[in-house]
Amino acid sequence: MSKIILNKGKDKAAWQLHPWVFSGAINKKIGTIKNGDVVSVYNSDDEFIAYGIYNNTSRVAVRLLEWNPTHTIDENWWRLRVQKAVQNRAHLLHANNDSVRLIFAEADFLPGLIADKYADFISIQVHAAGIENVKSIIVDELVKLLSPQGIYERSDLKSREHEGLPDTNGLLWGETPPEFVDIVENGIHYKVNIIDGQKSGFYCDQRENRFLTAQYVKDKRVLDCFCYSGGFTLNAFRGEAAEVVSVDSSALAIETLKSNIVHNGFDASKHRAVQSDVNKYLRTLGEQVEKFDVIVLDPPKYAPSRSALDKASRAYKDLNRRGLMLLESGGLLATFSCSGAMNIDTFKQVIAWAALDAGKEIQFIRQFSQPEDHPVRASFPEGEYLKGLLVRVL
Repeated sequence: MSKIILNKGKDKAAWQLHPWVFSGAINKKIGTIKNGDVVSVYNSDDEFIAYGIYNNTSRVAVRLLEWNPTHTIDENWWRLRVQKAVQNRAHLLHANNDSVRLIFAEADFLPGLIADKYADFISIQVHAAGIENVKSIIVDELVKLLSPQGIYERSDLKSREHEGLPDTNGLLWGETPPEFVDIVENGIHYKVNIIDGQKSGFYCDQRENRFLTAQYVKDKRVLDCFCYSGGFTLNAFRGEAAEVVSVDSSALAIETLKSNIVHNGFDASKHRAVQSDVNKYLRTLGEQVEKFDVIVLDPPKYAPSRSALDKASRAYKDLNRRGLMLLESGGLLATFSCSGAMNIDTFKQVIAWAALDAGKEIQFIRQFSQPEDHPVRASFPEGEYLKGLLVRVL
């Protein structure tokens, strides 16, 4: 096996089980190495640290897999990792919930791989070159474990550019998913578009937060911003909200949401769907002096990296300021950030600034996070990306 020798003093994170080795930490390569190859990584004193996958086009030059030198990274190793990831989530699949994240990349020692189960179909995303080399093994093991109707790949990701990989979408095994797959989450039915929907088709990372937020909406007027296919909206109706206004810029999302409302038998007369840029619509609502009892702000990732954090903080502050302006005393704001670069303390500070600018006094009454099928490895805190706050206006 080819070797990677790290620069002196650049091995601390790898010894501490962090799965990323950056290109600047590498002193030299021994042997002929192709992108996606498994390599052994050593420190400057020629001591073995771990096995990993190499890629010279990525800033993360080696994604570490295994720290035990007696283990071999062979077909059985990959199959065992897939088995363990699936087994750890088995209890989350039941009559009221048939969709779950099966594999969460580095958190499951399968860096660069996402696999989501949507009813009888599996959607996967490949972010790393090394996973391309073992994709057929992973697909075969998922078939053995779960007997899905089909496995579809949605690897149309910006991150693949950094890995030197082209976009690739298509059927990997079994039947092509229909235009809409009917799934159940918390007893609510959703139509999920695996082939053309956002990400892998659905945002199952908000499963628990949708349910928790719905506990506060009975007889309330709710505004669901960045609603996508209606996760928070549908849970609000389940929670007996008096009225829900849902906003998203995507026409497909709005049409899917409307279909989901009918599909679940909720009262469409209590719902208003708006296709609009959210910030623009919030400005309009402010000008019209409209008020709501509960507002959900679940925007896309504003800070894809630490370098974008200052700009993202200003965007989050402005968005939340506009939301807070639409709440009276006692009103609730459920606000989220899926930017890994923003931690919960920074997010709290941003919301505090937003409240100050809005002339509102607030309390933080609950913190939200990602669910257990999106676990965070202690050695890889970067895996903790989703955070949220339930804010009460005083």
